[in-house]
Amino acid sequence: MENYSKERYPLDSFLITIIVALIAISCFTLYTLQDFLPGDISGIKFSIRQIIWFLIGSIGVVAIMILDFDWYRKIAWIVYGFGVFLLAGLFFLPWSTTLNGATRWYEIAGQTIQPSEFMKVFFVVGLAHMITSHNEKWTQKNLTYDLVLLAKLLAMSLPPFVLIALQPDLGSALVIVSITGFLTLISGIRWRTLLTIFGTVFGTIAVVVILYLSNTDKFIEVLMNSPFDHVAYRIQAWQNPHLYSDGSAMQAIKSMLAIGSGQLFGKGIMGFEVYIPERHTDMIFTAVAEQFGFIGASIVIVLYFLMIYRIIKIALESKDPFGTYLCVGMVGLFSYQIFQNIGMSIQLLPLTGIPLPFLSYGGTSLLVYMAAIGLVLNIHSRKREFMFESDQ
Repeated sequence: MENYSKERYPLDSFLITIIVALIAISCFTLYTLQDFLPGDISGIKFSIRQIIWFLIGSIGVVAIMILDFDWYRKIAWIVYGFGVFLLAGLFFLPWSTTLNGATRWYEIAGQTIQPSEFMKVFFVVGLAHMITSHNEKWTQKNLTYDLVLLAKLLAMSLPPFVLIALQPDLGSALVIVSITGFLTLISGIRWRTLLTIFGTVFGTIAVVVILYLSNTDKFIEVLMNSPFDHVAYRIQAWQNPHLYSDGSAMQAIKSMLAIGSGQLFGKGIMGFEVYIPERHTDMIFTAVAEQFGFIGASIVIVLYFLMIYRIIKIALESKDPFGTYLCVGMVGLFSYQIFQNIGMSIQLLPLTGIPLPFLSYGGTSLLVYMAAIGLVLNIHSRKREFMFESDQ
């Protein structure tokens, strides 16, 4: 039997401080970039806009924290279904817009909205609710339990993954995979089944890598003739950047030049010498590294590690399974995006259009990240108490 405590716990000042620090770095970096952006957008005050989006997001965080935590379980299916509808609507609703061959946005009243960003949090809420409900109904864990839960995980993951991949936006689609993977690990599925699943997944990846290395030209040709031809160009640029230095690899090469030129302490404020397209969005990490060097870049990475650590700690402290699943889902969301963005900036991974959480400019993405933090703070500030330990 469960009793919901009305007691309020103090706000997590540690997590809030980290988020404010990241936003401060973002706004300052956007300000220093202002005079180094292309002419068509150089007049836009991105730092001011980022502050405005942060303030709007902060109001959202307060609203999310005020609402009763159990309410999110009640609307979980609604927000998940709404998110899938928004993704599907990109292919038939009149407000959808196509840019550079990708249909990822709605344009409403002069503002662009990217539904895949909202879907990330909607998906975490929906998946966390599904796993919680499944574990409440199934008390005995056996092979049937594992298979049914796996089928549910797959059924919920495929629609957003496919719809996002078809935009095409493989980077955001892989965020869905990351969230699913993290939640699968703690969903209650037995370890022997998990080892079989992940062994199969990694085995398949190994086979694909071997096929690619053994017959690269054929592999690339197959990709070129698929809806993911852009992936082929990025793989080629990643593997042989200097062969494509005037095309698809230009951004990767310049990114490495900018980061390397920053050396240990950086070139100082506005000390930019390397021009990189989209630097205020996906490539903002290079701006930090070039200005403030290895030290500045390391500070950003440490802040991210502390943020992830704190969310994991809140997940472990939560006595409500739904709260734990929500936090772990957010860890999957943030961890992949941070790893992918910084990884592509240092040419460890192929380029994708993944923003760096809280640093990259973007109204939709920042609002989504703030909403995610709002949910985590809600979990921290309200704790469920159990009248009988056996009921846990």
